[in-house]
Parts: sequence; C-alpha cells; structure tokens
Amino acid sequence: LSWTGPDGVTVTRTYVLHRGQFVIDVRHEVHNASNRPWAAQLYRQLVRVNTRHGRKLLPTYLGAAWYDGKYHKLKFEDMSEEPLQTTLKGGWVAMLEHYFVSAWIGSPERAELAYSRVVHEGASPRYLVGMRDEQALQVPAGGDGRIETRLYVGPKLQKHLAEVAPGLELTTDYGMFTVFAKPLFWLLSFVHEFVGNWGWSIIIVTILLKLAFYRLSAASYRSMARMRAVQPKLQALKERYGDDKQRMNQELMALYKKEKINPLGGCLPMLVQIPVFIGFYWMLLETVELRQAPFILWIRDLSTMDPYFVLPILMGLSMIVQQKLNPAPLDPIQQKVMMAMPIVFTVFFAFFPSGLVLYWLTNNILSIAQQWWIMRHLGQESAKA
Repeated sequence: LSWTGPDGVTVTRTYVLHRGQFVIDVRHEVHNASNRPWAAQLYRQLVRVNTRHGRKLLPTYLGAAWYDGKYHKLKFEDMSEEPLQTTLKGGWVAMLEHYFVSAWIGSPERAELAYSRVVHEGASPRYLVGMRDEQALQVPAGGDGRIETRLYVGPKLQKHLAEVAPGLELTTDYGMFTVFAKPLFWLLSFVHEFVGNWGWSIIIVTILLKLAFYRLSAASYRSMARMRAVQPKLQALKERYGDDKQRMNQELMALYKKEKINPLGGCLPMLVQIPVFIGFYWMLLETVELRQAPFILWIRDLSTMDPYFVLPILMGLSMIVQQKLNPAPLDPIQQKVMMAMPIVFTVFFAFFPSGLVLYWLTNNILSIAQQWWIMRHLGQESAKA
C-alpha cells in the first residue's frame, strides 16, 4: 500500500505473509522527496467490530489485553471508565476472541504507548486498542526512513504463541483454574500424540483423572453406601420426629454415631476433586485444537454442539442412574430439585461443545461403575457378617 502527499513524501506499507505461519511482518518505508525534514509517529490499532453472531453461552469476544512483563486484561465495558494508557517496551496489545487472538507485537528497542478508546458512531460503539511510537520517525529532506512491526492474527496455539512473543501464550486464559488447567492441557496433548484423536484423548485423560482420585472417590462412595443402608431408619426418624427439628437432629446424630457414619464423609473427598475437574472443563473450553476436530461417526467437530443431542441425552440418563445409586435426601424440596437436575443439565449441555459433554459423560459413567462396584463389595461384606 502506498500514499504520496502533496509535498512529495511517499509512505509505503508492505505486508509480508509467511507460509504456514500466523505472524505478519509489516514494513513502513518513507521516502522524503521534499526539501524539508519530515516527521511522524507510527501507530497501529485493533478494532472490535460489533458482530451479532456467535454463541450466547460461549461469548465470541472476551476483551482486550496487553503485556508489559505482566499479563493484563481489559473488558470492553471498562474501556470508557478505565482506558488503557501505559508505556511498553517489548510488550504487545491484543484483542481476544474465543479461539483466536489478534496482537500487535512491540519492539524491545522502542518505547511505545499502549492505549484504548471507545468510538461512539451509530447504534453500536467500537472498541479500539493500539500502540503508538513515543518517538517520531525523523526523515531528512531527500532521505529515507523505515520502521518494521509485527502482527499476529491466528489461533491460540500455546506452544506457537510462546515463540512469537513473551507472554502471548497467556491469552489462552483459564482464569482462576490455570494452575490445574495448564498441566491437564500438557497431559491431553501428550496423549493425543499417541492416539491421534482428540475425542479419545479426552476419554483417556478422564480415565487417568479417575484413577488418580480413585481412593478419594471410594471413600466418598463408601460413605454414601452406608447412608443408603440406613435410609429406612432415617425415614422412620423423620416420620417420628418430623415436627420437632431439635429432637430430630439429636436422634440423627445418635444414629450416625451408632452406625459409625460421618455425615460429611461423602462430601469432603469430592470437594478436593472439584477444582481439578473444573480446571479440566475450562481447559477443554479454551482449547482451539478441538476446533473442527472429529471424534466418531456423527461428531465431526468437538468444539460445536452435538447435532443430534445424543451425548447430552446420554449424559442426562447417566445422571439419573447416579441419583438412583445415591441416598435420597430427606427434605421433599431437595428431592424435587434432584429430580429436576438431569433435565436441567441435559437442556443446558445440549448447546455446549460436544468435547465438553463427552468429558462429562465419561466422568459420569466412570463414577457409576466405581460406585456400583463399591456398593456391591460392601453388600458382600454385609452378607458375610
């Protein structure tokens, strides 16, 4: 692209694309044919266009970000009140989407001002982030000047992003569960190198997680099995002391003590596992490698919803089976809530990426198998006793 001013100054911008890469080298060359010096500050911007497409449950645009040795995020709704205004040297500014990122990469040799602003034109505002050289390019009369910059436009491939610029891999944002999600992504990628299918990789990693937490889960399921065994006694106490909550609680504690049951024994082991499984969930949500990755038969893209709702329905059925294995809550309201949960989750997950639903379904099936085995084993022990 070339522009020539009335005073004879020509500015040429050249985009250099490299095969198989997402980094674009941008050259700005100035030829000053005038009889006086010419100076200008280079700036470049990224604009968020107000697109109306995209998933409602999984937003397309996540916001802007910048890096100055530390990763920062800036939500679009905060740009008006807290605009970005900071000096970078070797940093970058970026606009984030679900699976993709666009970023202007700064030079470690020049000080650059990173900024943001909101442009209100028409019905919808436009959000801008950009970089501007603090020192102007000075071109003497009859001389030439040149500035080179880099632009990244592509998917959030963590390994590749780390090679492009420091901290750019952080745009794959796992939030507060990063400490769990990053090693899980490494494990998923490691398994994929041998399996070659992201769907089977998800299943294998879910199995490995279940094996890692087998003892904790077993303790929880044993506690649930004991609670289920005393369910008739609990129901009898409810019928007898249902109107006297204080007496009811006293009798419950006495029953738990007699049967050597810890009422929290089924919850605490599960609480330890929750951050890991949520981290796995967010890791799958952010993993661009699942985009357009087929699994089997009708599932041709693990990043999109199941077109025939097979996985969500199976997941809902697995939740019903799980509830049958667990002791029923004494509170009628809790019973109704538990009955509605499989329906709610089935509808909710019907619009989630099939890779996430596959993980949840696999986890449910493994939990059912483990819980059934433990209940069967405890039943055999009771029969022998």
